[in-house]
Formats: sequence, C-alpha cells, structure tokens
Amino acid sequence: MGDDELAELRRRRMAQLQQQAGDQQAMQEELERQQRLKSQIQMVLMQILEPDARERLNTIKLTKPEFAGAVEQQLVALAQSGRLKQKITDAQLKELLRQLAPAKRDYSITRR
Repeated sequence: MGDDELAELRRRRMAQLQQQAGDQQAMQEELERQQRLKSQIQMVLMQILEPDARERLNTIKLTKPEFAGAVEQQLVALAQSGRLKQKITDAQLKELLRQLAPAKRDYSITRR
C-alpha cells in the first residue's frame, strides 16, 4: 500500500466515525426530547387528575399502553383548551374511558 492509499483509507474511516458520532448525537437528542415531553404530560396529568383517577390510568397503561397514551393525549388537550374546570375524578375518568373505548363485538353461537 502506498502512502496515498493509506491516507485515503484513514480519511474514509474518519468520515465514517464522524457520521456515526453525528447519528448517535441525533438519537440522544431525540430521546431527551421524548423524555421532556413525557415529563410535561405527567405534570399536566398530576394537575388535572385526582389520585384515584391517576392510579386507574396508570393501571390501564400497564395493560393497554396505546389506549392509555391516547387517553392521556385527550386529557392534556382538554386541559390546554381550558375546558376543565376542576380535577377529574375516578368516576369521570371511567365515563371518559367508556366513551373512548372501542366497541366490543358480541358473538352469539346458536346450536341446532
């Protein structure tokens, strides 16, 4: 290998390492942004939900994380629009969950 080839290999490797470092930094920034967003949502939920309602929502989050995320987004939107006058109770959260839950299909089997 000549000096030119070796210098070219070094240059390529350096560019590759810099690209990887840039990608890692972008991923880290994205993770930090997501963490900030999650913490902001949790702060809003602590302000608008009573403890028993918050506990119910956390339980739902364990079993159906996508559904709980949609409910959280809905609650945050209600809070930001100013349509909430008081904290949401457990009974009010249950009613909201009932309205947002997808309709269940009932199957009936008849035997002859």
